[in-house]
Amino acid sequence: MSHIGTVKSIPKEHRYAFLNMKAPASYVAGLGRGASGFTTRSDIGPAREGPSEETVREAMAKRGEEIPDPDQFQDPENERNLFAGTVYEADDEEADRIYEAVDERMDQRRKRRREAMEAEIAAKERANNPKLQTQFADLKRGLSELKDSDWAAIPDAGNMTGKRRKHNLRLEENQNGRSYVVSDSVIAGQLARNEMVSDLDMQEGLQTPATDGTMTDFVSIGNARDKVLSLKLDQASADATGGTSTSIDPRGYMTQLNSQVLQSDAQIGDIKQARQLLQNLIQSNPKHAPGWIAAASLEVHAKKMVAARKIIAEGCEKCPKSEDVWFHAAELNTAENAKRILARAVEHVPQSVKIWLKAASLEADVNAKRRVLRKALEFIPNSVRLWKEVVNLEDDHEDARILLTRAVEVIPTSVELWLTLARLETPAKAKQVLNSARQKIPTSHEIWIAASRVAEQTPSAVAGVKVEDDPEARKKLASQVDRLIKNAVSSLTKHQAVLTREQWLQEAEKCEQDGSPLTAQAIVKATVHLDVEEEDRQMVWLEDAERAKSGKFYEVARAIFVVLIENFPDSPSVWRKAAEFEKAHGTPQAVQDILMKGAEHCPHAEVLWLMAAKEKWVSGDVVGAQQILSKAFEQNEDSESIFLAAAKIAAETNETGAALQILEKARTQANTERVWMKSAVLERQLGKLDDALNTLQEAIAKFPKFDKLHMIRGQVLEQKGDIPGARAAYAQGCRECRNSIPLWILAARLEEKAGVVIKARSLLEKARLHNPKNDQLWAESIKIEERAGSPQQAKAVLSRAMQECPTSPILWSMAIFMENRQQRKGRSVDALKKAGEHPAVIIAVARLFWMERQVEKTRTWMRNAITADKDWGDAWGWWLKFEREYGEPERQEAVIREAEAAAPSHGPVWQATAKDLANVGKSTREILDLVAQKIE
Repeated sequence: MSHIGTVKSIPKEHRYAFLNMKAPASYVAGLGRGASGFTTRSDIGPAREGPSEETVREAMAKRGEEIPDPDQFQDPENERNLFAGTVYEADDEEADRIYEAVDERMDQRRKRRREAMEAEIAAKERANNPKLQTQFADLKRGLSELKDSDWAAIPDAGNMTGKRRKHNLRLEENQNGRSYVVSDSVIAGQLARNEMVSDLDMQEGLQTPATDGTMTDFVSIGNARDKVLSLKLDQASADATGGTSTSIDPRGYMTQLNSQVLQSDAQIGDIKQARQLLQNLIQSNPKHAPGWIAAASLEVHAKKMVAARKIIAEGCEKCPKSEDVWFHAAELNTAENAKRILARAVEHVPQSVKIWLKAASLEADVNAKRRVLRKALEFIPNSVRLWKEVVNLEDDHEDARILLTRAVEVIPTSVELWLTLARLETPAKAKQVLNSARQKIPTSHEIWIAASRVAEQTPSAVAGVKVEDDPEARKKLASQVDRLIKNAVSSLTKHQAVLTREQWLQEAEKCEQDGSPLTAQAIVKATVHLDVEEEDRQMVWLEDAERAKSGKFYEVARAIFVVLIENFPDSPSVWRKAAEFEKAHGTPQAVQDILMKGAEHCPHAEVLWLMAAKEKWVSGDVVGAQQILSKAFEQNEDSESIFLAAAKIAAETNETGAALQILEKARTQANTERVWMKSAVLERQLGKLDDALNTLQEAIAKFPKFDKLHMIRGQVLEQKGDIPGARAAYAQGCRECRNSIPLWILAARLEEKAGVVIKARSLLEKARLHNPKNDQLWAESIKIEERAGSPQQAKAVLSRAMQECPTSPILWSMAIFMENRQQRKGRSVDALKKAGEHPAVIIAVARLFWMERQVEKTRTWMRNAITADKDWGDAWGWWLKFEREYGEPERQEAVIREAEAAAPSHGPVWQATAKDLANVGKSTREILDLVAQKIE
């Protein structure tokens, strides 16, 4: 055994002499080691000071150290000596500010260089002294490539005790030299515990050697377990089929096992903690009903219904006046027990409607439910809900009426009961009931509205007469309903129970939904002016009408238009919007009446006369249309639109002589460019080409800047075969109207037809100089190159055009089909991004799907094109052409009907077809058929 040596005591004669001497006055412990002035209270005591500056200076001088200059770190702002008494003035402040600005500017100039240098130094520092995390960064990135099997193969951490402790344990074992032997009984017990005896021991499987040399076959163990389970199931099934009683369902046994919810340790711990808290709550405050309910609910959640019922039963004893506790107790028990519990509950809380309704719901027989509810009414006669439940159980109409009569006597302030009673009464008695209800509840608007609805429905109910068939009766009834609603508003105002304007409009919409249009209109007429300034009425009411129309409340919108017309009879826009509404949602007669009344109030509104004449003409009454236009002439003698409308009607009815006379008169009185143009067009249609040229010559002299006159003149000369004359006419028109794109295009097409393609190109080039960034001119140039058989030149022109007009839908639609088949889809994506809202681009995409025979996608994109612009006639033509190839006749007819309703008027092919002389007078259906044949 080793011994640690101890320090022997030093003899007294060998001790240092200075240890017994007193320290000098200037001595500071550790001063030579740099601990200048460092002392503690144990050294200096409570009132000892450190060395002064002179003492420190002397000590440093003895050691040969350099004494610092006291003025080395002098603050420059703290002036001393000669400048100690100076004053810091404004010029000093300004100078300091200038110096600071200069220093800041210089610092900004060097900032980039300094930051770069600091970043370089930091990078070198990181390279020389890398952090631990950066050293293992590559290894961390390599962890992402590990598989699940690699992670599973990582061994568990063993004993993390330090090496020193292991070493000490090893030393102790060596020192003690002791060892212990395990008893034989312990080993035998462990072997017996791990041993399993089965009939399937001889099967081969995965064998694991045990400590005593035996082999444990885990596969055999699993097979044995499955065999035992199968035997049990077969036995249970045999018992069930043999007639013996059993409680095991062999088919649902495994399903029941799988459906069991296993709670984790954390959940069980939470339940125990919550149970303890709730137990403390109900013990500390047993009269607190929510505590008992929460405790019972917790046991239900823990799947312990017996404990939950026991807790809630105790809660009923502790809190007998709480209806929630009784109700929860009934919920947790069976139906029979719940009845007994509720019977006890009504003894303690007989005024609880909730308890009585729960008791009634537990009864399966209707008579039993009726008895329970009537018993409840004996205790709670003023409960509206109980009366409603009792009435709903009655099958006999008369019995329900008697009950409601009693109900309104007991509860005279219930609006719902009064209204229900009025619905069960005859119309005559319903009026009496509602009158009584108004006396009892003067602040209820529902009763007034119900009275109005009863008054509206009374004629049909009594006499069996349809008011709609008799205009006078309907008008009289509407006046009665209007008067009743006005009285309602005044009465409610008197009792300070007026609704807001929005609430009244909502009530009107509700009445229209319930089938009372007159009441809805009366509400609007009586309340639409509330809370609206007089100068804002027209705008606000038009918005209300539009909102009602979008919500499909057409009677409400119609009533708003009636109010608008009454308040603004001199506004043509109001009359026009009302007529358009009636045209969309009313009858032709209503449209005609509004237009004629509007024309009478606004005699100089040409649009109203023209709309009235058109409605007559569309309905087939040509004579009526002519009479309307004759009346319009009396009020508007120099109206261009009325002259042209009269001429059109005469021409459509084959009265060409009358049409020519009307236009001749119009040229004298109106004398507008459109009148002259229509005169020339009509003469051209009749084949009077010379007369048309004379008319055009005279018109051009008067209106040289009207491009359509030049275009018609060139077309007439081209029709006569006078190519030089047509070329001269177009040239004159291009000089006079340089911004007319159709005129330039007609001139270029004339040269193309004459075989002078170079001249056509030059004309279009010149047109683009006068009209830059015009996609129609570029498109015509591309088409000329295609018709000339130069596809490469056409692509070159298209490339230039796309640079000048990058968002042109016409050019993008052409660019899609000028690409190779493999590149068209990519081109279509770019087209949709640049000009996707135009139907030309959408139709181009639909045609791509069409080529791939994707019928449904093509149909969807065709519909999208129509949605984008219904006025684009070419889209309708493409859709009809597609449906004729892939669609059924019903689909084709649906497309044609929608096109007729939309009445398109634009599109290159559509306009060219509609304005062709051979198609004059044809309907939209016929034009659509021709367009579908022409487009390609």
